[in-house]
Amino acid sequence: MNEVMRNERKFLLSLEEFYRYSGYFSKILMEDPHNGRDGYTVRSLYFDTPWEKDFYEKEDGLEVRRKIRLRIYHPQDPIAVLEMKQKQGANQRKRSLKVSREDAMELIQGRYEALLGYSEEFALECFSIMQMYAYRPKCVVEYRRKAFVAKENRIRLTFDHHIAASETNLDMFAHNPGLNPVWDPYLVVFEVKYNGFLLSYIRDAIHRIQKSETSVGKYCLGRSVSLHYLF
Repeated sequence: MNEVMRNERKFLLSLEEFYRYSGYFSKILMEDPHNGRDGYTVRSLYFDTPWEKDFYEKEDGLEVRRKIRLRIYHPQDPIAVLEMKQKQGANQRKRSLKVSREDAMELIQGRYEALLGYSEEFALECFSIMQMYAYRPKCVVEYRRKAFVAKENRIRLTFDHHIAASETNLDMFAHNPGLNPVWDPYLVVFEVKYNGFLLSYIRDAIHRIQKSETSVGKYCLGRSVSLHYLF
């Protein structure tokens, strides 16, 4: 089980600004080893309760809330990562657990007993919460990401764009899940993730962008059809 506690700030950029600023950050930060030329693909399956508890808590801006998701980076991945993100005031607590592809398929079907085969306490906690609140898979969200990291203070900068989703095909391992765009392809979500404080040279670089912060969430975008999310 992996755990991080960090601050997260989000900004909206144009696609042109993304190319310009990512070129700049590539000169002062390390690129994520998975980046490649155009970044990498992230695909997540989000779970929620029958009364859409996590969606509406995000919509209402509650200071304490959570979301649960499975994440992969390629349909042929032999493992998936089960993650729980918990908003606690200004901080984000993220815990994650690697699960086998077979167990991930069980979770997709709502059979959470697969988590009982893991020794980590986090697996048992996820099982208890998902059973207690009757969590079910709700939507698959996919996007392109380019990421930069600084070893000091575990700082991570990410640029996410071309966000697409499906609320009908929930097989996150499908090679062609029939995803539809849910976000303007010329807009990019720029996220700044750090522990405690930003190093001055990175803070100064971010100030150069001169953009207002946003609270846009990919899960809410993914539910935009059925729940009429306005962004």
